[in-house]
Amino acid sequence: MGNRRPPDRDVAPVAQRVRIRYARRGRLRFSSHRDFQRALERAIRRAGLPIAFSAGFSPHPKISYANSAPTGAASEAEYAEIGLTAAWDPEAVCAALDSALPPGLDVVDAVEARTSDFAQRLEASHWRIELVDVELPVVQAARDAFWAADYIEVQRMAKSGLRTFDAREPVAHLQVEPDSPAPCVILTAVVRHVTVTVRPDDVLAALRRVADLEPPVPPRVTRLAQGPLDEATCTVGDPFAPDRRG
Repeated sequence: MGNRRPPDRDVAPVAQRVRIRYARRGRLRFSSHRDFQRALERAIRRAGLPIAFSAGFSPHPKISYANSAPTGAASEAEYAEIGLTAAWDPEAVCAALDSALPPGLDVVDAVEARTSDFAQRLEASHWRIELVDVELPVVQAARDAFWAADYIEVQRMAKSGLRTFDAREPVAHLQVEPDSPAPCVILTAVVRHVTVTVRPDDVLAALRRVADLEPPVPPRVTRLAQGPLDEATCTVGDPFAPDRRG
């Protein structure tokens, strides 16, 4: 048999790239990243967006994703980039996709991609962790023990096997909200994106290791933001800002 070669197709070039920020809320926080991929592709078809496709035997829509939150975590700051064969107003893209997606998967912002370093700007995530039926002094003591440690080893099962890593160094900010509504105690954490991604469950594993903090109810976790990290203030900025200026 001769070498297989992809069939000749007229593939429209990408005329515009649009970056979207979307939220995963309510029960849809339990949807997987693949679930959202399928939902977004259907929404693009319903909205009539002129999506660009790759060439080859199995053309795929030109969509890329960055740093998706783990399944079970809600998020206000998930990002994707779509390639279009014709220019659209980003606000119109935002509105069309939001209308076509189910409630709970909500497109909240969109900009035209005018820079090439977007992934590098996603330096850290800001998380909200809600602990139910845990006393405030207990959480404060666990927070203090966390800061007192130089290194906290945790383990997590990955596709490649059991991974052991430090959950302390990537954490830039970990504080207890003093006005947390009873019976809930709220932790806020800013975590740098490093080679082994430290997730909220890893931070909780670290708190369990240094202070035996074991919430009786599974915590509810929400990513509030992800983007460039201001080391001086431990705040996470808007990764769309350079595109808006452009």
